[in-house]
Amino acid sequence: MTSARYTVNDVMTKNVVTVSPDTEFKEIAARMEQWRVAAVPVVEGEGHVVGIVSEADLLSKEEFHEHRIGLIEQMYRPGDTAKAGAVRAEELMTSPAITVKPDVPLPQAARLMADRRIKRLPVVDADGNLKGIVSRADLLKIFLRSDDELAAEIRHEVVNRLFPASSVKVGVTGGVATLTGRVRNPDLIPVAARLAQSVEGVVGVDCRLVEEPSD
Repeated sequence: MTSARYTVNDVMTKNVVTVSPDTEFKEIAARMEQWRVAAVPVVEGEGHVVGIVSEADLLSKEEFHEHRIGLIEQMYRPGDTAKAGAVRAEELMTSPAITVKPDVPLPQAARLMADRRIKRLPVVDADGNLKGIVSRADLLKIFLRSDDELAAEIRHEVVNRLFPASSVKVGVTGGVATLTGRVRNPDLIPVAARLAQSVEGVVGVDCRLVEEPSD
């Protein structure tokens, strides 16, 4: 019933700093510092994503810089110890990279980040070519929608459809929507609350709708 959902394409960063598999360690660190990013996709050819290098990947070298890597560390942390001796992106990167398509809804992207415990996702097309990158911060942009914009969408997509010609009022303050008024069908009250909550950018819903007294 509600309007089209926001997708990764709506919030992703489209100008992405990248490196190639043979980019050296110091150059990777320099690009991260220059562009103030915490990770860079590794691409080859026309932009095909083959991995991603994050600050955590680079920090393995610092962690093991002052002591010899022991057999126990090699056994239980093979990935980290291998990266400690890496000098190029292809040796440092996490591969294959966990990616997402541009048309994926924001809640789905958020669940993927949470499930995989990652902070960002390269956005790729059907051929695996880079189109952007989406971070946790990007997913929060949807909550920057104005209160007036949210109220208008709730009024148009929820109230006008469930309660046409009613006197239901919609107010939004700080992202919290308040629905007040009387309606003929009380069974639709929880439906209205649920649909209002599903509007992208709504923080919470205070549903004060009541049944209209019968004559």
